[in-house]
Amino acid sequence: MLRFSILFVVLLLGLFTVEVLQPVQQHVILPFTAGIAKVSVFLIELFDSGVASSGKVIQDIQSGFAVSIEPGCNGVEALIILFAAIFAFPASFKHKLIGFAIGFVAIQALNLVRIISLFYLGQWNMTWFEWFHLYLWQALIILDALVVWLIWLRKLPPRSSGGGDDDGGGPPPEPATT
Repeated sequence: MLRFSILFVVLLLGLFTVEVLQPVQQHVILPFTAGIAKVSVFLIELFDSGVASSGKVIQDIQSGFAVSIEPGCNGVEALIILFAAIFAFPASFKHKLIGFAIGFVAIQALNLVRIISLFYLGQWNMTWFEWFHLYLWQALIILDALVVWLIWLRKLPPRSSGGGDDDGGGPPPEPATT
């Protein structure tokens, strides 16, 4: 448990430090966020054609109302927390990759629901928009990362007694009796 805790904190600190670096923001985070805006607009356009995106901004063409997907609203922080939790835990690399890939999809799917709901809430009532934005959705996205991690932990195969980073083949064989 101590190894997990130390590695988890080191990964968190390292990844959050890298995330705020200007080159990473410019070449990774902003394009990723613009992609989220485009996917959000694609989903909205399935039901409402009067919407457009420009970079990280989603705008209703008729009313002019717009939301900008800022840092903290793109799901990256929740992904960093999930990544640190999964990769700090002793499991096979294959299981870590699978867990993170599924978690990435789960977090970003919920984040798309978040962005789209906030886009419509903001057009309806800014008080409700602020409350959902600042309190409810922030907590739900982090809770999503926690739930994904806990489900991933339950789905891991049992670890072998060797203690190494293996595929966790199950309990050791019974000793031979004479």
